Amino acid sequence: MTTSATIPATRFTGPYFARGEDGYEAARVARIFSTRHPERYPAAILFPHSDQDIVEAVRLARENGWQVGVRAGGHSFPVWGLRDDALLIDLGELKEIEYDPATHIASVSPAVQGGAELNEYLRPQGRFFAGGRCPTVGVGGFLLQGGIGWNFRGWGWAAERVVAIDVVTADGRLVRADEEQNADLFWAARGCGPGFPGLITRFHIHTRAIPKALTTTKQFFPIEMYADVLAWLNEAQKSMPKDNDMLGMSFQPDFEIPGHKGGYIFGISSTAYCDTEEEALAILAPLDDNPYLADALMVVPPTPTTLSAEYAFVDAVHPAGFRYRVESAWVDGPPAEIAEAVRMLVAERPITELGYTFFQYALPVEGPDIAMSMRTDLMVGAYVIYPEPADDEKYRQWALDAMKPLEPFTVGQYWGDSDQEHREVACLTDEAWARVQQVRSAWDPEQRFVDYLAGADGYQNRNGWQEAQG
Repeated sequence: MTTSATIPATRFTGPYFARGEDGYEAARVARIFSTRHPERYPAAILFPHSDQDIVEAVRLARENGWQVGVRAGGHSFPVWGLRDDALLIDLGELKEIEYDPATHIASVSPAVQGGAELNEYLRPQGRFFAGGRCPTVGVGGFLLQGGIGWNFRGWGWAAERVVAIDVVTADGRLVRADEEQNADLFWAARGCGPGFPGLITRFHIHTRAIPKALTTTKQFFPIEMYADVLAWLNEAQKSMPKDNDMLGMSFQPDFEIPGHKGGYIFGISSTAYCDTEEEALAILAPLDDNPYLADALMVVPPTPTTLSAEYAFVDAVHPAGFRYRVESAWVDGPPAEIAEAVRMLVAERPITELGYTFFQYALPVEGPDIAMSMRTDLMVGAYVIYPEPADDEKYRQWALDAMKPLEPFTVGQYWGDSDQEHREVACLTDEAWARVQQVRSAWDPEQRFVDYLAGADGYQNRNGWQEAQG
């Protein structure tokens, strides 16, 4: 059996590091967004410079009996692709974008950053892709997990815009998958998450025209009012226009708000995706019906904005160089009861950290059959952001305690804001999970590509507290 020490230098055009070699440790943690780096050590790490490098890497893993982990954008908080004794294929040096103006389809390699790179490339064409809200999120992991992007409330999963993928399979072949060929693999790629049984080298995605009158409005309230405002919003948003990209959020503002003396506030951010000022005002008008406006700390009237400005705002609330702990829950239940269940997440967050709690809404959308089918009208997400390793356990326990009141209302969780080593929550429907396992068995029977990263019993796609209750 071949060992990493005997790999010919000519086998790859990109850098290759065996464990113990100079440069290995820098490669191991390269481009990981959260500084909460796990203590997991691959047998070797490759930075491919071509699709052929990837083909050769998978063949090398087969020769050595290694599994294969993949790093695309580096924003996975559990760091899915970093596994002990596996081959880590880091795609950070293989970034390619092509655009066909006739079809409006962009072909993108997985490590390309949706906001900072893809949309900057597309902007001169008058097009954009509704990728991750943080501009440095890579398209690969984002699309594999379904993709909650811009105007998710009205447009649905970003993965629905994928029209084809190019994949290196477990037996070292490069194949195309779409609705007509290798359709089961194509289905799984749109939402099955970090257990995809192959390495996608290109996503072919249908872009959108940039809205000509992107307009935003915001409302900020004392944190003591959050439950009333949130209960109203949870119900009222169901009848608001679909082109209203709406979020609720508990956060500590870094800008001056009259009457606010520090600490958390509760805000509503609403953005209209449209082409005229008249459309924008009509889309945002239902926010004027908020019965609590008279008690708002500040209301920002409808104001023209740009995608670049919206990306910059999100980027600012996700500082680099910090440790991240994330949680999420798709919830279903009476709005007032859910508002009360999130009290710890919203109004009793640790004052010493930089994170926030957000409320992501979803309207019913007719879409294609894809692996990601887990969702309700509302997702609750929480980010804990802090600098010190010594606080890891404190914030881990806080997150567990804060999510517990939501368990009676929790249907599942979103891949992108989850850590299955930390808390066991379903991310797919039972039907989709059974189908994903069939696809994995068909395309990767030897489990060459790493499985879902989870606790000691592996990923079971279940809500752990329900199992414990019997």
